[in-house]
Amino acid sequence: MEAYTDFAYVYDQLMDETPYEQWCENIVRELTAHHIEDGLLLELGCGTGSMTELLAARGYDMIGVDSADEMLNIACEKRERSGHEILYLNQDMRAFELYGTVRAVVSVCDSLNYLLEDEDLIACFKLVNNYLDPKGIFFFDFNTRYKYETVIGDSVIAENREECSFIWENDFDSGSGINEYDLTVFVKNDEASANGQELFSRFQEIHLQRGYTLEEMKQFIRLSGMTFLKAYDADTLGEVTPQSERIYCVAQEQGK
Repeated sequence: MEAYTDFAYVYDQLMDETPYEQWCENIVRELTAHHIEDGLLLELGCGTGSMTELLAARGYDMIGVDSADEMLNIACEKRERSGHEILYLNQDMRAFELYGTVRAVVSVCDSLNYLLEDEDLIACFKLVNNYLDPKGIFFFDFNTRYKYETVIGDSVIAENREECSFIWENDFDSGSGINEYDLTVFVKNDEASANGQELFSRFQEIHLQRGYTLEEMKQFIRLSGMTFLKAYDADTLGEVTPQSERIYCVAQEQGK
């Protein structure tokens, strides 16, 4: 069952409390520290383009890569409304191709956790290094193994909204470090039934994400040819601790 098909059309509704603005500030702060205040940027796993749009509004020329057609359809609708000249590419993060290099690559909202094998991360990171300008910056976040194993665990999360509701069932496998979540979404239809009752469409998707440790990410960065610069807690912006749930990493291109 492919992820982000039907779910794409309610994704933004269910993610409306995601602090994209704050995440954008975090990205721009880091890029500015490396004197990247404009120019061409790539976002990997751009989804519906929420972050891509924010970075474009900050003056960056944006390319967005995602493997889900349905998510990119929503991103293109946003582009039409904003008028930003964003290039969206329907490509796999493990095998993406660009026409040239970019000043920085960013990936947020745990997009990289969808890569389940060591080889997947290394392949992706090697391409990042290949398409970065000399000394270009790679800024990304990831959910930790601690978060999937201890915080999410085998929990069930449910939420009821006016237009849609969801049930999110988690199943963490400690051997593989992979969290499987079965997502059931109910979306209210525009038309009521013959007797006036509300009607809902129901659909299901299964998503797989792997939790990583900081040491694993450092190794993948090194094996890709990049240099690890720093990491910090993505929620507190302080030092990484054993209880960090999401981590920011910064790496730098060091030759092809």
